[in-house]
Amino acid sequence: MMKQARKMQEQLAQIQDQMQDVEVDATAGGGMVKAVVSGTGELKSITIDKEAVDPEDVELLQDMIVAAVNEALRSANELSTQRMGSVTGNLNLPGLF
Repeated sequence: MMKQARKMQEQLAQIQDQMQDVEVDATAGGGMVKAVVSGTGELKSITIDKEAVDPEDVELLQDMIVAAVNEALRSANELSTQRMGSVTGNLNLPGLF
């Protein structure tokens, strides 16, 4: 049993390392704002279409940025959960991820 636990721990560590190299993106505003995050949730880049920049409506641009970043983070978290679940058999292990 300890051998299985160690193997699972090694596999989870390997997946966590791999997730650092994974990039997930999401868009908002019909593609006018794009956010890219790593599989570990680090914001890598934001791309904003010139047409999204309206000095009269800065709040809309801010909302699109927040929406794109949040969606990318949700996608990265979902991907991480799926990959970890393949190792843990979808057990809910508190504090693991």
